[in-house]
Amino acid sequence: MELLVISDTHGRIEPISAVIDRMGDIDMLIHLGDYEQDAEILAERHGLDLVSVPGNMDGCMRLAESEKILETEYGRILLTHGHLRDARWSEDRLVYAAMEKDCKAVFFGHTHCSLYEQSPEGITLLNPGSTSLPRDGNPPSYAIVHTSEERLECGIRYIRNEGGSEGGTGGKKKYPHGRLRDMLNYSDRF
Repeated sequence: MELLVISDTHGRIEPISAVIDRMGDIDMLIHLGDYEQDAEILAERHGLDLVSVPGNMDGCMRLAESEKILETEYGRILLTHGHLRDARWSEDRLVYAAMEKDCKAVFFGHTHCSLYEQSPEGITLLNPGSTSLPRDGNPPSYAIVHTSEERLECGIRYIRNEGGSEGGTGGKKKYPHGRLRDMLNYSDRF
């Protein structure tokens, strides 16, 4: 299965729409919140199956509404925006939630910083960053995920300009100016 994972579009969908126009077959679009209505527009425009979760800017303040489980051939994946699991401060609560729900991975947004890593507990953490307002010193980003029975392969991709050109597979540069400075400079209610 091939998944396009995006988050934090904040009403700016044209660059990622241009990327989708050039992509091959995508089995599903996953939108991890802020603005969930952007996901609906993109899915309809490009004829994609959609799974989305609301974020803080969508007015979601109830944990039960902010998370979904995606069943794949690889295993269960927890989808959440992350604001109600304190993703900006630490990934620990995301990892624990994934473990409690018997998930092998957790996909989240909210921080606007791309991330792809394995937790010490063996949970895959993926944050595609933001397609519109990145906060990690990188260009706007999204993720491509391939699932199979044997494994989960993730890659962070960057939108290099308004025309939607792409490249790169990074995602390790998390807090270029220091974690506390980034949290204070980029707080948005949570």
